Amino acid sequence: MSTPQRTVLHVGCGPRLPDKLPSFFREPGWREVRLDIDPGVEPDVVASLTDLHMVGDGSCDAIWSSHNLEHLYAYEVPVALKEFRRVLRPEGFALITLPDMQAVARVIADGNPDAVLMRTRMNGEDGPPISALDILFGHDWWIERGRTYMAHRTGFTKQTLGRKLVTAGFGTVAVKPGPAYDLWAFAAVRPMYADLGLLERAMNPQPAASKVAA
Repeated sequence: MSTPQRTVLHVGCGPRLPDKLPSFFREPGWREVRLDIDPGVEPDVVASLTDLHMVGDGSCDAIWSSHNLEHLYAYEVPVALKEFRRVLRPEGFALITLPDMQAVARVIADGNPDAVLMRTRMNGEDGPPISALDILFGHDWWIERGRTYMAHRTGFTKQTLGRKLVTAGFGTVAVKPGPAYDLWAFAAVRPMYADLGLLERAMNPQPAASKVAA
């Protein structure tokens, strides 16, 4: 008997790379549906985070959102989160990671805005460096090369992200600071349900991967 497949909607997926999904979404039983506003990355669904009308109500078991909500304007974030909530099944959840403004602000306040905090990963190797200013405003290396949509238009703290998820209608929300100047959130549709073990696995898959940032 085949294992029933659950669907994870990978929003803002970017180019197809095997390690873009947390490891548990790559286990048997999960099927990835890739969604991006850029048709050039060949997603399954071309759409904006603020308009997922091509995805049916309650049709997904999970959402994976990695470093894309900060590219929206602040007024667009509640719209996107309500769309996340709409497309999830009653037992579904969203897993979200994005920059931690408090962690970045500490670096800037210490007078080190240009210090290299981490590096991107490109084709499995270390790529261009990322500074505190890159995390705050968007990775300048990409923006300089014409990818202006990589600019950051809003930001989040642990408290503001949690409040926005609750306001969007999620029944249970857990937000934790991550290892790379980032925040990680688990937001379940059902109240009183938080798989914190899953959140920890996503945040800390292995030391090398913890330094990856989009």
